[in-house]
Amino acid sequence: MSALFLMIVNCSAQEQTPSVYKVSRLAFNSGIFSDISPVVYNEGIIFCSDRRFSAVKDRKTFEGRRIYNLWFAERQDSASWGKPSEIKSERSSLFNSGPMSIAPDGKTVYFTSDVETGKITRKRKFINRSGIFIADMEGTALISLRPFEYNNLQYDIGQPSVSRDGKYLFFASNMPGGMGGSDLYYCEWLDGQWSVPANLGPAVNSTTSESFPFMHPSGRLYFSSDRPGGTGGMDVYYTSLYHGAWEKPVAMPEPINSPDDDFAFILGDDMSEGYFTSNRQRNDDIYGFSSIIIRKASCDTLIENSYCYQMVEENAVKYDSIPFRYEWTFGDGSPKGIGTEVIHCYPGPGSYLIQLDAVNLITKEVMFNQKTYVLDIVDEEQPYITCPDTARAGQPIKFDAGQTNLPGWNIVQYYWNFADESIAIGKEVDKVYLRPGTYNIQLIVTAEPGPDGVVRESCVCKNIIITGEP
Repeated sequence: MSALFLMIVNCSAQEQTPSVYKVSRLAFNSGIFSDISPVVYNEGIIFCSDRRFSAVKDRKTFEGRRIYNLWFAERQDSASWGKPSEIKSERSSLFNSGPMSIAPDGKTVYFTSDVETGKITRKRKFINRSGIFIADMEGTALISLRPFEYNNLQYDIGQPSVSRDGKYLFFASNMPGGMGGSDLYYCEWLDGQWSVPANLGPAVNSTTSESFPFMHPSGRLYFSSDRPGGTGGMDVYYTSLYHGAWEKPVAMPEPINSPDDDFAFILGDDMSEGYFTSNRQRNDDIYGFSSIIIRKASCDTLIENSYCYQMVEENAVKYDSIPFRYEWTFGDGSPKGIGTEVIHCYPGPGSYLIQLDAVNLITKEVMFNQKTYVLDIVDEEQPYITCPDTARAGQPIKFDAGQTNLPGWNIVQYYWNFADESIAIGKEVDKVYLRPGTYNIQLIVTAEPGPDGVVRESCVCKNIIITGEP
């Protein structure tokens, strides 16, 4: 594999947001060789590795570099994998094969390999280039290989990713006219062929190197970059098209990204689990990850606490022949209310003594305490979300669970799901939404186990509308 796709660059670490993923190294990694670029296929994973293909034989290029080839590991259950088997092609013995991508038909594959395979490759001074090749998957073999029409011996093209609808092919290349070491490009399937490669532009590419694109069915484009400001060397980022323009890339949180190199990220359709490559244990290995985000299938809608009450003197009609003024004392220190019907809003829960006086407007006589009663205001028994109903994209928003009213609960955790694949833990948290939309927030409150060992849990939800930036 060319140096473009194996370059390792170390940068200073930067603190990331708390993790919403748990990560584990997969058991089929070779341990001493490099295993990279997983792709989900049938009931397992196809990946790229420079491992030995037998105990006595090894494969190297003419200049002595180890050859990468494609392998398949079948998943046996949630934790174990079968022994990897080699995916063979006419290039397997002498030339690199992989990384790869599978087209929507499940048979056509796009993979990275060396462009030149003739005798010239045996010359020590010859510099081969990576290109994309197309083949048909037949069992554990690649057949009917044909080159991508834009391969070139002057630069590298590789790491293909075909969109789920088959309309777009994304890849990395250091072709002339780019912005850095390698950039991300795409071609569109038009009239039975791929269009001329187009650079994704400065919103995605940087002056350093972008590589290993993966287009998710949701429309998110994941990729790796060694740009400044990341967690380590190569970090995983994602971006999406919004109103025809690519959004500013967002770095994945730890432990997906680490102080080492993290790349070749893929994600399942439901975005709850996936795989990626990292050299955090010295060698390039493949890791699996799963989301720890909790999202309840059903959650009670928040009942807004209302402290406003309408008070009516229903006996006023009996004295309609005598003019009276009705004066209400609300018991919270606020000025009196005047009228047969008044609306008063209290500052919050509590017990309030309400008194009604009637003033005879002819004699000026005051009839005190014509009505007296205690109003007990109690909050709804529920977790409570305090936040604005609307906010702007990019605006910091404070979410507060301080008005939660669950008598007898010893609450140990406040868990927030913001409906954009992010969470937070705590009674008061801050959040910034990046895109306009309506988001259904869930607040899940958990108490200590009771005497019977049962953990009590309650959930409420509330919508917040995020508008575009002004």
